[in-house]
Amino acid sequence: MLEQYLKDRRQKNEILLMTHIVLGHPHFDTSLRLVENMVQAGVDLIELQIPFSEPMADGPVILRANQEALAAGSTVDRCFDLATEVARRFDVPFLFMTYYNVLFRRGVSSFVARMQGSGLRGAIVPDLPPEEGAEYLSAMREAALDPIFIYSPNSNEARLKAIANHASGFVYCVARKGVTGSDTAFSVELSGYLERARAATSLPLAVGFGVKEKQDVDFLRGKADIAVIGSETLRVLERGGLAAVGPFLSSLR
Repeated sequence: MLEQYLKDRRQKNEILLMTHIVLGHPHFDTSLRLVENMVQAGVDLIELQIPFSEPMADGPVILRANQEALAAGSTVDRCFDLATEVARRFDVPFLFMTYYNVLFRRGVSSFVARMQGSGLRGAIVPDLPPEEGAEYLSAMREAALDPIFIYSPNSNEARLKAIANHASGFVYCVARKGVTGSDTAFSVELSGYLERARAATSLPLAVGFGVKEKQDVDFLRGKADIAVIGSETLRVLERGGLAAVGPFLSSLR
């Protein structure tokens, strides 16, 4: 299971790295090469986003990547094809990230069964609260896949514990309210929130939204298990091309 993999990896590293790519951005060949560079740079797991027309949790950088991927012809079937290939080729866990409409249109059980057949380990569906996800949760349990749920800074202790009761693999802690890609204050306030999150679950904690540099990753050591690098990787790709991505990720740890 993903939880045990992460705990085993944490025995060797103070902090793990999870990266995020938008499948088909700017095209699928680049997506494949991005995964190759990320694995070579030593990341611990990778989040594969299926593009969606209204990615409500995503800021301008990832929103633009979603739009460009869709305009270039990214489809759910092509995303599954690439996910299957990378899960077969590389020895790190891969997760899907997408929005519930994608699962709903495909049929939740069919979508999850195809995830299992593709070698994926879990999924992040940010617009599906656990109270409304009975069909999804049942299908994920049957397929032995991990549903990753999300904590936010304004969640009270009761809500944190309720979410933990449905989660498996790890819990994704958004570092602030809002969307991806904006600045985050790595502060005492964030530390207090992560302490509350740690008290609510024994699952590993991932922190994303605004992690941009080694200083941010260092701040999370001892407070979380996984630093999530999303929008900043896309910025590096845009500025320096594929050759710049590996060195950037290696510099974070």
